[in-house]
Amino acid sequence: MTDNVLNKVRVGVVASDKMDKSITVLIERKLKHPIYGKFVKRSKKFMVHDENNECKVGDTVKITETRPLSKNKSWRVLEIVERAK
Repeated sequence: MTDNVLNKVRVGVVASDKMDKSITVLIERKLKHPIYGKFVKRSKKFMVHDENNECKVGDTVKITETRPLSKNKSWRVLEIVERAK
């Protein structure tokens, strides 16, 4: 699978792998609070297509945006960056 420059790419941690050919990826980002200046964690979960069921909970994965694959899935796994220990 080739990287398309137009598609968004994110790195996150697998939160759930209980579905067939699907995983849930938790992506955390830090943003600066506009008034207090403190860095705050914000997180979001994405439903991701995992064709070969090779991702496990705790793995760090790189995902990319794709066409809608189902009602909630419009992301797919690009690569497994790091396996869970």
